[in-house]
Amino acid sequence: MTDQTRVLGAAEWLALEQAHEERADAFTRGRRERAATGQTHPVDDFLFTYYPFRPGLLRRWHPGAGVLLQGAADYPRASWKWYRRNGSDSRVDVAAFSEKNERVIRFIGSLLSSTRQRPAHFGCFGLHEWAMVYRQGEHRHVAPLRLGQGDTDAVIDGNRVACSHFDAFRFFTPAAIPLNQLEPSRENQPLLEQPGCLHAGMDIYKWVIKLGPLVPGEVLLDSFELARDIRQLDMEASPYDLREWGYEPVTVETPAGKAEYVRRQRGFTERSNVLRDRVVGLLL
Repeated sequence: MTDQTRVLGAAEWLALEQAHEERADAFTRGRRERAATGQTHPVDDFLFTYYPFRPGLLRRWHPGAGVLLQGAADYPRASWKWYRRNGSDSRVDVAAFSEKNERVIRFIGSLLSSTRQRPAHFGCFGLHEWAMVYRQGEHRHVAPLRLGQGDTDAVIDGNRVACSHFDAFRFFTPAAIPLNQLEPSRENQPLLEQPGCLHAGMDIYKWVIKLGPLVPGEVLLDSFELARDIRQLDMEASPYDLREWGYEPVTVETPAGKAEYVRRQRGFTERSNVLRDRVVGLLL
């Protein structure tokens, strides 16, 4: 990984930091307000519960690798972990972070690169969420099933189930596991991950967080925004009835619903691949 230097004057990087904080605050406002009152949201809370990252992490702006912040030695960020002073300036200590996290960086770069290079598959129709409630009376979400248990089970029985993502597959009910045409595992994840998968697109946010200060703030927030948008489709296409929260269902049990799902899935594939390219480019 190269550490070429780009210089940002104090006025420039302070403006970037402020804009980042404002954008992050807008993304997390609902979560923070609900946390204060004990309320929950079946869609918006997911990124803060499934991924173990506090909202405050989104607010911390990093310039990324190879950027010198003029005058930053007088600001608290100069004492942050993985930063080093350079006279009156400050920058990310790329060498120290890379040495400490070499295996993680190598894994993330390899996974994102190989996923980007594979053809996208668009035949799953979001049925992973349906397989998570298949023939099971108790469910992970409080929202009711839109079709009831029997008709929800019939959707799985009448369709091909082909989930390629282990972190979705591991929540399948015992009855649904043998119906999946693939056997995703943590070990074969690098071989099965493909860019059409909604969960693989959401996970870019997780990988960016793990890369910490190497990644510029705008890439972090773009990855969170992508994950947020994907999660909305994930739940709109789920068997749950979320109309109480303002979400109209994408009826993947019908041909029209399948077509709508694939149309939006293709858009997310394009967005996720752009982000994969950006992240992998930072690691070269």
